Amino acid sequence: MRIFCRYWKGMVINMTEMKIKRRGNKIVCKENHFNTKDDDILYFTFDSLEKTGIVKHCFSSRLGGVSEAHLGTMNLSYTRGDEKARVDENYHRIAQVLGCEVGDIVCSEQTHTTNVRKVTAQDKGKGVIKTRDYSDVDGLITNESGIVLATFYADCVPLYIVDPVHKAIGLSHSGWRGTVNKMGAVTLKEMEKEYGTKPEEVYVVIGPSICQECYEVSRDVAQAFEEAFPDQKDNQQLLYQKNEEKFQLNLWYANYCVFREAGVLDNHLEVTDVCTCCNPDILFSHRASNGMRGNLGAFLSLV
Repeated sequence: MRIFCRYWKGMVINMTEMKIKRRGNKIVCKENHFNTKDDDILYFTFDSLEKTGIVKHCFSSRLGGVSEAHLGTMNLSYTRGDEKARVDENYHRIAQVLGCEVGDIVCSEQTHTTNVRKVTAQDKGKGVIKTRDYSDVDGLITNESGIVLATFYADCVPLYIVDPVHKAIGLSHSGWRGTVNKMGAVTLKEMEKEYGTKPEEVYVVIGPSICQECYEVSRDVAQAFEEAFPDQKDNQQLLYQKNEEKFQLNLWYANYCVFREAGVLDNHLEVTDVCTCCNPDILFSHRASNGMRGNLGAFLSLV
C-alpha cells in the first residue's frame, strides 16, 4: 500500500504520521484508502450504511487529489479559485473510489436552504460535466440506481439517509440555518411524499462536520436554536454560553434531535466522531482556515 500523498506542489506528506482526532469512544467514520499510481486517497465510510447492502457511499478528505496550496489536494469545488482541470481530475479520482463514472454524479447547488430536489437519470453529470439547470438546492433524493448524489462541505453537516424498504436515498447539506429549519426532517418528508419512505425504516448518518467545542456562535443564532428546540432548553449538550455574547453550539446533537423527533429509531442513527475543524490537515474547515479552503464531498448512490 502506498502511504504517501501529494499535498502541496513539490511537497510530500507521510500519511502514517497523520492521525485522525476523534470524539468519543466509538469509531463511526471508518478510515479507508484507495491507491492510485501517484497518490493514496483517504476517504470515510459508515458501517451502518454499508450493512444495508443497497448503497455505495463515501465522504472525501482533502488528501489524494491534485489541487495545490490552500486547496490541496482533493478540492471538489469549481468556485473557489481552483484550476478546472485539477478539479476535473479530483472528481475522476472520487469516481474511481466509488466505482462509477464522473457522468453519474449529480451535484447540489447549496445556498443554506431547505430545498430538496428529486433526481432522475436525466440529471446525471450536472454540476461536473453538465451545467446545472437548478439553483438553491441543499438536498437531493432519488430511487434510481446508478445516480451518485453529491453535496459539499467545509464544516457544515452532511446528512445521509438510506431507505432499504423502498430502496430510496437522500443526501442533504445542513449548516446552522438548515439545522435550525430542520433540514433532516424536510428531506424525510420529501422522501415520504415521493417514495413512501417511513422514518422508522431508514438508516441515517450525521457525517463529519464541526463539533461543539469548535463552533462558537453569536447570541442571535443561539436564540434561534432555543426557539427551534424548546424541549432542549438549558441542555448544554445542545448549547452552552461561553461569555456574555458567545455560545458553543452542537450541530451534531441538534441534527440528532431533528431525526429523533421525526421518528427515526435511535439504533438506526449514527453521529460522526470526526470534527472537520479539529482535523484541518485532513479535512477542509472554513473555521480553521479562516475561509482559505476547498470543499469536501459527500457521495451516496443506490447500487
